[in-house]
Amino acid sequence: MDARAMNRAACFRTPASLMRKLEEHLFQEDGDEHGAVIGASVIDTGPGLRLLARRLFVAEDGIDYVPGERGYRMLTPEFVLRCVRACAREGLAYLAVHNHPGTDWVAFSGDDMASHRRGYRALLDILDGPPAGALVFARDAVAGDIWLSPQEQVELDHAVVTGRTPRVLHPAPRRPRAADARYDRQARLFGDRGQQILGAQKIGIVGAGGVGSLVNEYLARLGIGHLVAVDHDPIEESNASRVVGARASDWTPRWLPAKIARRLGWKPTPKVRIAERVAKEANPDIRFDAIEADIVDPHAAGRLVDCDAIFLAADTMRARHIVNSICHRYLIPVWQAGTKVHLNNSTGDIADVFSVVRRLVPGESCLWCSGLIDRTRLAEEAASPQQRAAQTYIDEVPNPSVITLNAVAAAHAVDDYLFTTVGLTSPSARPEWFRHHPLIGYFAQLKTASEPGCPQCQNHLAAGPLEPLPVRERSQ
Repeated sequence: MDARAMNRAACFRTPASLMRKLEEHLFQEDGDEHGAVIGASVIDTGPGLRLLARRLFVAEDGIDYVPGERGYRMLTPEFVLRCVRACAREGLAYLAVHNHPGTDWVAFSGDDMASHRRGYRALLDILDGPPAGALVFARDAVAGDIWLSPQEQVELDHAVVTGRTPRVLHPAPRRPRAADARYDRQARLFGDRGQQILGAQKIGIVGAGGVGSLVNEYLARLGIGHLVAVDHDPIEESNASRVVGARASDWTPRWLPAKIARRLGWKPTPKVRIAERVAKEANPDIRFDAIEADIVDPHAAGRLVDCDAIFLAADTMRARHIVNSICHRYLIPVWQAGTKVHLNNSTGDIADVFSVVRRLVPGESCLWCSGLIDRTRLAEEAASPQQRAAQTYIDEVPNPSVITLNAVAAAHAVDDYLFTTVGLTSPSARPEWFRHHPLIGYFAQLKTASEPGCPQCQNHLAAGPLEPLPVRERSQ
């Protein structure tokens, strides 16, 4: 291809709901070729491009998709113009779609490529910014030709269908390289292909405390290629019993009394720096981004939007709200993991103890729809320190926390991520959330929820940067 940007590639991500509709249209019983257009929001990650499928325009056979003038079939000019104008209004990329026969290998024909050269320069002018391109699907494969400008085009590297049992499609089967010897035992379960998938993953961890520190170590030892940890808190002595890798020297120098250390301005180690140290000791090859900030910071949230998965291990309502939004707007699966100890307010006795794991699937399970984001607490957390003081908030008593309870949640969350990511989860696996109550030895499966018309998981699905995240305003 002319002037191809050899160092860049594109990734296409689509919700399972849109993919089901597309496959029903493309792969009909007649075995023939069919067409459509996808409008996709765009994230430029620097090294590559992410296209998030937001709109599907189905081309009606014989009306919008007709015998071609130079190739087998084509989209009519009227349908193309209607779709590209709709994409331009919403700031979406235009992707023409059709299917070829076959299963795990697909490519554009010569006629396809010639039509791209003839038409996409004009479409780029109408779109005025977003790319134009094409996707061609076989049953389990996809190829893409994406035009960023008349001078720069990129190929599609792969597509991800972000459902309960996610799928990854490539233009052709890929032969994995042999796994590193240090991962020999787990590669016997995941296979060389599974280990290669893990090595290519970029995973976000929000909260590097009790649960997050365990998730961090598990992922680093499993061979994840890139971790991004977000936490604004420094370590405290009370964290020592549950933050993996914490040392006494992290909260006070051994040779200096704590009172004098504070007077001299010595600061304890940020939790994300401890997480970075632990990860690199476990895996010297790992790439690690330690983000010393609250997730409500626009910069911190922005570092997660090109992740392959996110673990939410911070339990503020604002953290839940922001990460839930990232999940649905950027089509990134999320695993929320945590523990709770409930006390009887009148007696002080332990009422309940549980570890919980909730997997958020883009467009299919939502913290808002499940009633797990409290609007009152969300408003309280959004108040400034001065506003909180003026409203005379009572200081909260720290919740009990035990490393073994955290480990149950962290291990189940990482296990679920592993098995879904490397393709070992059965399509019949139940999608319910998990909760363990050790006081009564009970494992609960909880129903997930996604309501029609939800502004988070439905109206903003795959909106990407076209809809701002609910983060703190930069002036605050």
